[in-house]
Amino acid sequence: MTKPQRTVLITGASSGIGKATAQLLLLHGWKVIAAARRTDEMTDLCASGAEIFPLDITDIQSRQSLVTHVHEQFGVLDALVNNAGFGEVGPIETMPIQTAQSLFEVNVFGLIGLTQMLLPEMRKHGKGRIINVSSIAGRFVTPGSGWYAASKYALEALSDALRLELHQFGIQVVIVEPGLIATGFENVAKASMLEAQSDPAWTAMMRKVEQNWMEGFRRASPADVVAKTIRKALEARAPNARYRCGHRSESVVIQKLLPTNVWDSIIRSQMI
Repeated sequence: MTKPQRTVLITGASSGIGKATAQLLLLHGWKVIAAARRTDEMTDLCASGAEIFPLDITDIQSRQSLVTHVHEQFGVLDALVNNAGFGEVGPIETMPIQTAQSLFEVNVFGLIGLTQMLLPEMRKHGKGRIINVSSIAGRFVTPGSGWYAASKYALEALSDALRLELHQFGIQVVIVEPGLIATGFENVAKASMLEAQSDPAWTAMMRKVEQNWMEGFRRASPADVVAKTIRKALEARAPNARYRCGHRSESVVIQKLLPTNVWDSIIRSQMI
């Protein structure tokens, strides 16, 4: 007797980690609902059997529309992969608060807002799995990434709370923490990197930050490394609370072992 097909909603599925995860799960028999702002970038997923939906995760009506369609057409989800997110860089002093708010709107409030809408049906069903894609930036911070890391720290805390709260309902919450991944993140953040270098007080530091990033991203892991980790987290009988993967992800372990002043001196020598 064949198992019923499992259904997963993946946000931010138009590129990078989200698209790689959708492609991998389709190959392994999952029913994939792929959501993103740019539906035109997901025609290949549609051709492979995914269901495509538009989603602006910062817009409550867009989130509600997606949830309504999902429940009407597919019933309760077996899994949710919260992958949508974006990043900007710059010193705490100079990054506009509006930019920082935008980071939180996508990486925290939009993500959790969608999760809140899906949880009641998952609770009634008595099972389900939520994968929140965080970052090694959710475990330690480097110069110029304070606001982005703060949004990921917040996601880590909320995920920990969700894991504890939802256990009683049979819902498992897992955090995936990628390191440097070849998704074009450094290109997306390039405009804010250049803007951050325009302030004379921060030019030297941000140039060193950029050099460090570029060196790291030259060795970045492919997106399918994260996709395989997400699949493992989805299909494990008893998943870990956290999974690290990708280039430089081992830094999380190193940072935890070192005294703060020693870790700080290492980071300063590289980026300041």
